[in-house]
Amino acid sequence: MRIAQLANFIGPASGGVRTAVAAMGQGYADAGVERLLVVPGPTDAVEETDAGTVVSVRAPRVGGGYRLIVEPWRVVDALERFAPTSVELHDKTTLLPVARWARRRGVATVLLSHERLGDMLAMRTGLDTSARAPIALLNRVVVRSVDRLVVTSGYAEREFRSVAASARCPVTRVPLGVDLETFRPVPSRQRDIAPRDDGVLRLVHVGRLSREKSPHLAVATAVELHRRGVPVRLDVYGEGPHLDELRALAGSAPVTFHGFVAGRDALRRRIAEADVALSVCPGETFGLAVLEALACGTPVVTADRGGARELVDVTSGGWAAPYPAALADAVLDLAARPRDHLRAGARRRAERYPWSAATEAMLAVHAQVTGLTGLVRATA
Repeated sequence: MRIAQLANFIGPASGGVRTAVAAMGQGYADAGVERLLVVPGPTDAVEETDAGTVVSVRAPRVGGGYRLIVEPWRVVDALERFAPTSVELHDKTTLLPVARWARRRGVATVLLSHERLGDMLAMRTGLDTSARAPIALLNRVVVRSVDRLVVTSGYAEREFRSVAASARCPVTRVPLGVDLETFRPVPSRQRDIAPRDDGVLRLVHVGRLSREKSPHLAVATAVELHRRGVPVRLDVYGEGPHLDELRALAGSAPVTFHGFVAGRDALRRRIAEADVALSVCPGETFGLAVLEALACGTPVVTADRGGARELVDVTSGGWAAPYPAALADAVLDLAARPRDHLRAGARRRAERYPWSAATEAMLAVHAQVTGLTGLVRATA
């Protein structure tokens, strides 16, 4: 089996896509699959790695630190040389010409949808309905262009349910995963924090400081708790274009913006030292930040809608309507419950989502669309 993974529109807000592509690509290689990864880059380049061949296609910057492949035929050149048995698309807009090439060549195509475009644009722009008609049209084009659509949650699946059925495009749900070795609890004796009897409720938010990721809602929740007189501290980790807005929103509340944290182990420690993680975006199709917090043993409060809600249960966190007052109530409910039980429940919940399970499920999808079964090893 020869799988070509294609990702486009790579930039600072695409960390989840990069993580998923890298984790599954390594799993493919470990299972004996020949793997090619094509991504945009500053120059044309080819690199041989333990996880397969990585081809960078020269692509311009298009704003916000993103690069975008605007000449899809150059991707086709790389695919012609590699001769994949299947192509895995991680972009459902700019890479569709590649799907047409694959259909002409008899190469199977799998598209993994990472976002609901309508909800993402609504949160980014504040416009709720203006883009729905063109997005519905795009989704109809997508399901007619590929052999299999993969979604990561029930929330993500609902966007395509009717149009996929009408196009007879099979839809498979494959939850993503988490690195359980990197993201793990910090033993209490090693925590570099103040004594637990100081009464301060420690909150953490990790993510891109951009409106479609809802950092404003996390900060507003901490502000609401502070307004109620709750001793609270929110540590925010991440960068983005709306930092000044968030600082203004925080005002005098105890919210600290730490910026980007280099090194996943350093980030893991900071997440694990918190009492509650706020990952409250109602438009996430999955929620890798939720899983990373749970894997660290930190219970999560999330919105009561979206893919992230599907990751949290009563043993590992709480949820509420995406409004500061409701989310503040959910935080206080968690804070009143036994901390050790919640931490253990959070870790157990994350252990349901190892990357090996996601990789095996995706390999099964590729085997189905190509008819090449029994050609790869188990990834565990």
